[in-house]
Amino acid sequence: MERYLRRGEAARILGVAELTLYRWTKEGKIRAVRTPGGEYRYPESEIYRILGERRPQNKAVIYARVSSADQKEDLERQIEVLRKFAEKEGLEVLEIITDIASGLNRKRKGLKRLFELVKKREIGKVLITYKDRLTRFGYELMEEFFKSYGVDIVCLYKQSKTPHEELVEDLISIVTSFAGKLYGMRSHKAKKVVESVRASIRDC
Repeated sequence: MERYLRRGEAARILGVAELTLYRWTKEGKIRAVRTPGGEYRYPESEIYRILGERRPQNKAVIYARVSSADQKEDLERQIEVLRKFAEKEGLEVLEIITDIASGLNRKRKGLKRLFELVKKREIGKVLITYKDRLTRFGYELMEEFFKSYGVDIVCLYKQSKTPHEELVEDLISIVTSFAGKLYGMRSHKAKKVVESVRASIRDC
């Protein structure tokens, strides 16, 4: 069943004033239904239609991430693969955004910059190699949020790891994040906690 949005919410997603949306409605530029109380409601499909017409389809951002500084070669590989993909697809890359941080860290500088570009509606696509490069958890929610601004996430590859390997990596990421908050990311205690968990998993 399709969701219908109030005028204020529809205007916010479209990035226009409510008065402008009202004018579009009267001019027939956007379809709406009227409630018994006389208010307009906008089908979600109409919002996506207009966003699709307005968004810069050809403009893309490359996003690459690794967890630590010693993985910089992997970071460069991600960028190169995504550059070649963009070139092949005829996409204009406006910016290359990188992070060296945990996928659990929602305060990543690069991720914040990516959200800024999405909310400004300056891009049509975000290019990543794997889903976990963007986030460890909540990928579907992030994908839905981007889509509400007319932006598609293009993920080149499916995760090649087994469910067990992914679960282990997620567990290590969680432990690393919490140990870093307790003791500091570079502290000896944090590293010791993480290594202890790694050893325990190996011994299982």
